[in-house]
Amino acid sequence: MPDKKLIAGFSKWPKAKKIQWLLESHATNPGEMNRDLERFWHPDQELQRIIDGFSENTISNYILPYGIAPNFLIDGRNYAIPMVIEESSVVAAASSAAKFWADRGGFHTQVIDTQKVGQVHFFWKGDFKKLKSQEAELKNTLIKQVASLTANMRRRGGGVLDLELLDLSGLEPDYYQLRVTFETCDSMGANFINSVLEAFAEGLKQFIADHPLLSKNAGEVDVLMSILSNYTPECLVSVWVECSFEALGKYGTMDGAAFAERFAKAVRVAQIDPYRATTHNKGIFNGIDAVVLATGNDFRAIEACGHAYAARDGQYRSLSTCEIADDHFRFSMEFPLALGTVGGLTKLHPLAKRTLEILGNPSARELMSIIASVGLAQNFAAVRSLVTTGIQQGHMKLHLMNILNHLGATELETTAAEAFFSGKTVSHSAVQRFLEGWREAAQVSQGLVMAIKKDNR
Repeated sequence: MPDKKLIAGFSKWPKAKKIQWLLESHATNPGEMNRDLERFWHPDQELQRIIDGFSENTISNYILPYGIAPNFLIDGRNYAIPMVIEESSVVAAASSAAKFWADRGGFHTQVIDTQKVGQVHFFWKGDFKKLKSQEAELKNTLIKQVASLTANMRRRGGGVLDLELLDLSGLEPDYYQLRVTFETCDSMGANFINSVLEAFAEGLKQFIADHPLLSKNAGEVDVLMSILSNYTPECLVSVWVECSFEALGKYGTMDGAAFAERFAKAVRVAQIDPYRATTHNKGIFNGIDAVVLATGNDFRAIEACGHAYAARDGQYRSLSTCEIADDHFRFSMEFPLALGTVGGLTKLHPLAKRTLEILGNPSARELMSIIASVGLAQNFAAVRSLVTTGIQQGHMKLHLMNILNHLGATELETTAAEAFFSGKTVSHSAVQRFLEGWREAAQVSQGLVMAIKKDNR
């Protein structure tokens, strides 16, 4: 049973002491746990030191597969796209969809905007109408006050774009907000935005305290918090694929027109039904998160924003849409993606750095287009399978491989199992029985061979 006692100063302990405590208090087999923790340490001690610094209380590394999806034709340029994901069939599906659309013009994108948002949440008992009347003066004052903080970003073409005072006192007494929009260029910009917001908070308090129209009998401004928002509906990219019905090809007895109709209905169902929309959008994020992780960006922020965007009209809906008309198929998506290609893990993590190199060292805007294309490709592959062969056909093949790996199958046994289970239901017990039978037959066969050799002597 885990040790229930609280411990003090754990974060200050060296790694060896943390591991020793863990083995003594939480391991059922300390020797095995210690071996598993140590075997995933990187042999390069300097690199391991860097990895340890990514987070706190690190004792080992958790390994995820790093794969490549080739043949992505995006805005006329061919990409091989790194993906970090542990789920079977995702990279294969993305690659299949990429190759399919490369022969039909590829993926087309348009970055609509790249604005990011930050907020100063504050409470105040003064006259908001008077404060609102001084908004232009407040804006000029605050922007001047942060000039030294924003100088480098402004030189790169970014900085503070605008700020607006919002009255939310109808929802919460005395609650107001300073909403600020930013351009952070190729940087994700979280630290930059938060530093500016905290400076704005102090400047807002001083502005109200010093202003003759605002300071009388209003009391001090209570700044609750100053923080960026991960909801960035103005940091938006559009991606689409399109072709004629005929170019879609045939699927069994279905021609391109029939396939397009079924595909469009499936997407429409995901627009109508939140239960289906959740799984539908999860498939989009299978592709998006995998590339976000590979580039060292924040997949949790991307997920939170994407799901909020999917519910922006009050109901959770599909992020993708499908239009069919006049013998023409168009599958598209608008997606909010706040990304960075400089700073943070994008340069610090060695594989994140290599990912950007493989992608041609894209700008943040180009990376938006790349990642959105992978999300749409993954969604196309999933819906195509669902409305034709069913999703399990591809999953079962990979499920079989996972079971065979778990059971330690040899290359010969794997080949035999693939042939045996073609068209059959795959389960752990069924695969185990097959391997046991195969191995038993192999032992008998080997015994017969040995006996024949002995008799021939």
